[in-house]
Amino acid sequence: MILVTGGTGLVGAHLLLHLAESGQKARALYRTEKTIAKTKDLFIHNKRLPLFDSIEWMQGDIIDVPSLEDAFQGIDTVYHCAAYISFEPKDEEMLRKVNIEGTANMVNFALAYGIKRFCHVSSIAALGDAKENEAITEETEWNPEVRHGDYAISKYGAEMEVWRGWQEGLNVVIVNPGLIFGNGFWDQGSGKIFKVVKRGQFFYTKGTCGIVAVKDVVNAMIQLTESSINGERFTLVAENVSYKDILDIVADGMSKTRPAFYASPLMTSFAWRMDWLFSKLFMRNRMLTRSMAKSSHNHENYDNSKISNVIAFRFTEIRTYLKQLAESYPLKNQ
Repeated sequence: MILVTGGTGLVGAHLLLHLAESGQKARALYRTEKTIAKTKDLFIHNKRLPLFDSIEWMQGDIIDVPSLEDAFQGIDTVYHCAAYISFEPKDEEMLRKVNIEGTANMVNFALAYGIKRFCHVSSIAALGDAKENEAITEETEWNPEVRHGDYAISKYGAEMEVWRGWQEGLNVVIVNPGLIFGNGFWDQGSGKIFKVVKRGQFFYTKGTCGIVAVKDVVNAMIQLTESSINGERFTLVAENVSYKDILDIVADGMSKTRPAFYASPLMTSFAWRMDWLFSKLFMRNRMLTRSMAKSSHNHENYDNSKISNVIAFRFTEIRTYLKQLAESYPLKNQ
């Protein structure tokens, strides 16, 4: 049987859908009943509701060690998709607890229960820091002297726990997806981009990022896990795209006006400071942090050739996919 953590998130939910469609038995962890609803909605959207009942849902949490005792019973393969995603400086402790300590718990149980295959979903944020004009690959070294955000540090720390497990005999593969786009979960992650554009987005920056379709992430995870590959990680980026292009494509798909005003580094530097002030005055969460402002101007180039060469993997044409997503954005999210 397969154990999936993070089954109530974008990647985990799409993974569960794929596993159910292929007739594989899967057990998924959940923390509260209401978090399962979005995964169920995904099955409904894909006209696969009857398959939803094939999933064995078990209440548990990767930072709750006793709950993992039952979760690992009868399991031979683990897809560890669960993670805490936040760019709020105040969430540093939670990021470390869930992403690092939680992954350590998963690795320890996998070793104790003799799990045959362990697939860990990391992030391009955990990849190394390339020199100027160099592409970032799986071999690019992490530079501790470079300023990294708390999320990136926590995902890098999580990978260190997986590599520890590998050194102790666990059969592992790691995937490092870029910014993931997919149906459902419109209120979190990349889904927020569609909501912002729908309401009217006037500003853009000239930075770039690596993006990928969720179906490619899931397909890559399954192909790698079912292969004999062990102790390797793979960058999952279909294309390096500018933030301006992403906003333009989504705007075109929604028949909205493209953003027309360039937000310079000086402007975003002022904006994140004002956002910090407003968050203190009005007791609200940050909308723009220092790291977010800085990354919006970064020009990072990710090399996806490793997975293409190792398993002949081919990525979805991301610009067409992104436009189709924008065209399918549900009216209820206006």
